[in-house]
Amino acid sequence: MSKDSSARRLGAALLGLLQGHIALMAHELEDQRNQALRALLLGGLCFSFALLLLFGLSVLLLVIFWDSHRLAVAIGLCMFHGAGLLACGTWLVQSLRNAEAPFSATLEELQRDKEQLLP
Repeated sequence: MSKDSSARRLGAALLGLLQGHIALMAHELEDQRNQALRALLLGGLCFSFALLLLFGLSVLLLVIFWDSHRLAVAIGLCMFHGAGLLACGTWLVQSLRNAEAPFSATLEELQRDKEQLLP
């Protein structure tokens, strides 16, 4: 076996590995894109309906208590909406911090290949 043929086989093997990793990375990128678009669409719809509901309930409470406790109800609604904002903001920050790293499967596969190639 000559050096030239073994170098070609090694090069072909490395290209094969690279091709597999690029295909895996492309698949993961497409999955991430689809997941992000779905989350954005559903999140936007949820947000819109939640705002409409909160607005309707707030107006209903103000109408019901207009003659007796309008200021107390308005303050209570503001405090409720502020607490909801803080809770959702905290939840968002926590979920972003705990999110799985993108391309984790590709990075794991590259690490396994590196361990196999290097003694």
